Amino acid sequence: MYHANDMQLAIRIPTSPAAQDSTQYMQVDQGDKSLVVRNDMQNGGFPHAEYIINYSKKLEEDLQTFGMKIKQHEDNIKFLKTQKNKFDESILDLQVVLGKYHSSGTTPVAENEVHSHPQSDEETMEQIMRQENSAAGILCKLSTHHAIQAYNLMFTKDVLGIVARLGKVDDDNLSRLLSEYLGMQTMLTVVCRTYDGVKALETYDREGCINKSSGLHGLGASIGRILDGRFIVICLEHLRPYAGGFIANDPQRRLDLLKPRLPNGECPPGFLGFAVNMINIDSTHLFCLTANGYGLRETLFYSLFSRLQVYKTRADMLQALPCISDGALSLDGGIIKATGVFCLGNQEDVQLRFPKASVKSSLPENYIESERQIKELKWKKEKVIEDIKREQALLDNSKLSFDRKKAEFLKFLAESSSYAAQQQLSAKPERLTPR
Repeated sequence: MYHANDMQLAIRIPTSPAAQDSTQYMQVDQGDKSLVVRNDMQNGGFPHAEYIINYSKKLEEDLQTFGMKIKQHEDNIKFLKTQKNKFDESILDLQVVLGKYHSSGTTPVAENEVHSHPQSDEETMEQIMRQENSAAGILCKLSTHHAIQAYNLMFTKDVLGIVARLGKVDDDNLSRLLSEYLGMQTMLTVVCRTYDGVKALETYDREGCINKSSGLHGLGASIGRILDGRFIVICLEHLRPYAGGFIANDPQRRLDLLKPRLPNGECPPGFLGFAVNMINIDSTHLFCLTANGYGLRETLFYSLFSRLQVYKTRADMLQALPCISDGALSLDGGIIKATGVFCLGNQEDVQLRFPKASVKSSLPENYIESERQIKELKWKKEKVIEDIKREQALLDNSKLSFDRKKAEFLKFLAESSSYAAQQQLSAKPERLTPR
């Protein structure tokens, strides 16, 4: 940044030949243009020294004005870039709300992706029940074929469901990637509201062994499915919830997370949003599932995904490495599990994945208005970009002129110093001549 006060010199000008030791100091900037010592200075004398001082004052004022213009252009550019970033964030928030996870209108497809139709809720349920000896499989079979029995079981009333069925995703490719990121074990995880619900799922005898006749083990045996191996249960009231705010006027209550920023302050190219906000949640699970009033997004899905970032391509994701803190994935199959942990190789053919949200549930009530807002914000953003280009051109021109003035003013200083030295030399013989 250029500032008028950053480049100042003290020029020492003798006030008269008879008073060589009496000097005046003037602060002047180094950056004015077209400055030369005029020919009449060669005649010597006080009027010419006075001319140098007065002209230097004028130069200092001109240079300060020039420096202020440069600073004004720099401030304008800084302000315009801030406005552009705000427009980018608002557009991105609206696109996520509308389920537009790709800016170009086409979703990048992983090289080895197995093409299939989006999975419905019924198909997700069927995939879970194929895990016959799992806790998730037993609970799903109980809810579909033994609904009355399940309702009468006190210990199942605190069970919200299985992770794979508690959220929906609009895009099948994104659903595959999120499911692969979590892994089969997490997708089959049982979710309970309270710790009492967790304790009711499994009981123990005096020796600490599992009581196979009670809890989920006893339930599995009663419907012909023996619970085998370990199973994971998540207790919502024991999770550390998201502590920030929510995106304003969003019926899905998406989290208002800070967008990633590159060292230059701009949002990384290809950034599409946060995974936690790309999950659609049924309205019954959005509010007050815990005693403290938290919903699924700020508890379960924030715990699973945290600030996992989603990018359009691997190239975009890798370029954004400096601002990825909690992992990232790209729509063409790239996955970063955590800082410094990369998933390489072919994308897995994930069978169990989040079901696709219905068209009705995925469109917010103000869909048309949101579309209009996006178009308006994009138009405003383009105008700001044009303003930035114009200000940058003015700044570059001002800096170029400033540099030229600086070079010419340095030449003026050199000639002024030479003139002052000549006046001093011409005055010394008069002092040394005896009377």
